[in-house]
Amino acid sequence: MAANSDSNGVRRISIQTPKGSFNVWTRQSGASPTTKVLLLHGGPGGSPDYLEICDAFLPREGIEIYHYAQLGSVPSDQPDEPSLWNLERFVDEVEQVRQTLGLDASNFFLFGQSWGGLLAIEYALKYQQHLKGLVISNMMSSVPAYNAYARGTLLAGMDPDVQQEVLAIEEAGDFENPRYMELLLAHHYPQHVLRRPIDQWPDAVNRTFSRVNPAIYVPMQGPSEFGAVGDCALKNWDRSADLPRITVPTLVIGARYDTMDPGHLRWMSTQFPSGRFHFCEHGSHLSIYDDQDSWFGGLIDFLKSASL
Repeated sequence: MAANSDSNGVRRISIQTPKGSFNVWTRQSGASPTTKVLLLHGGPGGSPDYLEICDAFLPREGIEIYHYAQLGSVPSDQPDEPSLWNLERFVDEVEQVRQTLGLDASNFFLFGQSWGGLLAIEYALKYQQHLKGLVISNMMSSVPAYNAYARGTLLAGMDPDVQQEVLAIEEAGDFENPRYMELLLAHHYPQHVLRRPIDQWPDAVNRTFSRVNPAIYVPMQGPSEFGAVGDCALKNWDRSADLPRITVPTLVIGARYDTMDPGHLRWMSTQFPSGRFHFCEHGSHLSIYDDQDSWFGGLIDFLKSASL
């Protein structure tokens, strides 16, 4: 593994895969000998743009962070290799990035938001000997449980006429229909993804949504915004019974209006031997933006206490 860096802290790390060598993008912000956080973005196939906001909060608290675009995500390499888009390979990729960055159990915190939280759980179950701590934000430990919440609470809570139209589009498999996104933008995203009018969403968030790689997202997550459906790879993923095996200090962050069941997230925190829960009263899936003071306050408090 090799890494070339520039004056802005950007390093393109060479990773090895069953399909050859590719480069992934990372960027360091801040410096700390004891608290170094690798950020796993959402998706799968999303981009790290929306996590840029961490630069405004964490380095000034003495926390070193590493932005990182997973393989297939902008601005990392995006090979046309469908066999690479599986959970085991992504876990191996994170481990290669850790090794190249020189992170270890004396300083290494792994953070994951949404899909990144799922990936972080998988990494911890295989490699927790390298971790000082773990943060899971806005991600349940069971995709079947998430599916039940998405269908039984989020979709069921919509206006009946809207719900009927969304269901008709989904049942027809007509996900490319512009009306589907029109309905989501009006009745789902501003309620549960980021609680602001769409035209007031930050540029970094808009960039993330515009850069999602469907060649990764759809095979792994599926095309629906209300659960992982169809033949997608993550449909049956469930690590709830394995959470007690993760013994490093672990923070779970949930939010009242999240796409993820906040009750389930609170329960998750009780399953880790050294677990903690932080609840964002006014937040949604991107509570990093719409309940910002609470979200960052809970994260910083955890990182500082776990670094002692």
